[in-house]
Amino acid sequence: MDFQDDLIVIGAGSGGVRASRIAASLGAKVSVIEQAPLGGTCVNLGCVPKKLMVYAAHFAEEWRDAQHYGWDVQEPTHDWAKLIRRKDQEIARLNATYERMLVNAGVTILRGTARVVGPHEVQITHPDGAVSLRGGKHLLVAVGGKPKRPSFPGAEHVLVSDDLFRLPALPRRVGLIGGGYIGVEFLGIFQGLGAEVHLIHHDALPLRGFDQDVRAHLTDELRLNGAKLHLGRSVTRVDRLDDGVLEVTLDDGETLQLDALVAAIGRAPNTERLGLREQGVVLDERGGVVVNGHFRSTVPSIWAVGDVINRVALTPVALAEGMAVARRLFGGLETEMDYEHIPSAVFCNPNVGTVGITEAEARARFGAVDIYRSTFRPMKLTMTDRASKSLMKLIVDRASQRVVGVHVVHPDAGEIVQGFAVALRMGATKSMLDSTLGIHPTAAEELVTMRTPID
Repeated sequence: MDFQDDLIVIGAGSGGVRASRIAASLGAKVSVIEQAPLGGTCVNLGCVPKKLMVYAAHFAEEWRDAQHYGWDVQEPTHDWAKLIRRKDQEIARLNATYERMLVNAGVTILRGTARVVGPHEVQITHPDGAVSLRGGKHLLVAVGGKPKRPSFPGAEHVLVSDDLFRLPALPRRVGLIGGGYIGVEFLGIFQGLGAEVHLIHHDALPLRGFDQDVRAHLTDELRLNGAKLHLGRSVTRVDRLDDGVLEVTLDDGETLQLDALVAAIGRAPNTERLGLREQGVVLDERGGVVVNGHFRSTVPSIWAVGDVINRVALTPVALAEGMAVARRLFGGLETEMDYEHIPSAVFCNPNVGTVGITEAEARARFGAVDIYRSTFRPMKLTMTDRASKSLMKLIVDRASQRVVGVHVVHPDAGEIVQGFAVALRMGATKSMLDSTLGIHPTAAEELVTMRTPID
């Protein structure tokens, strides 16, 4: 068959853009279809704007701490509208950067919504209502996910994470349903900017799937910072009162009076209207595209990467998956994706950084393990009235002495863990960490100076 493109990419988020650029650099004729601003969730409604808002929220702490270091400054005020305006300007700059990168790589950008109508054919509905067809030897689905919405009575009054980047004003009292990445991160953002924040989570601790010590330590820190935690609880209904206030009823009968309630209960693959199932593509129970180890779906010409395949929903993972597909198809490289030792960070307050496996996973996998753990007050806070503590934890396979997990709760956890991720991928042992000189005085040196296992 004659195709207009060697590769048609549906979705210009992290994985789609990376696959497009790499494929084009390898000589493929590539088109990418996108209806929204370029960059996907990460750039527009996720990682980037969230981190900018985290920076804004931390200033309140910096101001309070500064007084203990001799600074005499008036109490600051925050302009929410200005923050959103500046955030939007930065995102627009990144959108333009993504467009420039794709165009310079020789990728054709097609605006509109896509629907797969054949193993090699995509129907595009353009913004002006026109409909066209595009044929490609290979199709790559990289449409990401979308926030889940709750189903209890009054759910129409509940916001999702996408809405938070467009709020016209900072709510005075905010409730967050869910204790995952989004829930605890926006808890810190809203609290740092001056709101009263309630976290409602069905589990006893936030951050399910993380190391138990990390979860417990972070819970203590959230309480110390003044968050109102409703753990082991769930929302049963929401009513909007005459004055616009939301009355939120919990499963034990307690009611909360809030100005905004946000559902941060996870994301689902955004495959509803793509027409994949009709073409024989098998989807999982959550709507994710089922792929093999090389990201090929059950239809040989259709591939998928990123959040839409329900593996690891992290931007760097989507980037690596997109690159692997492009190199396999057009570079002749049988690149295997390695999901072991993926580092990640949660930009809550304080930050969480982790790489490797949890203590529970290590005990199940190796049996005998050595645990090194330290909690301490960061040096920066010793001259302030803040009682916050940091947590550093190493998990070591006792038989091989290989370090299999590094877990950090600290304001700079993400920056600290990135370097240790390299060490774990290289098979670092505890003796290697012991023989590494620490940088003094830093928090990170704690990870190379812990000598006595607690278990």
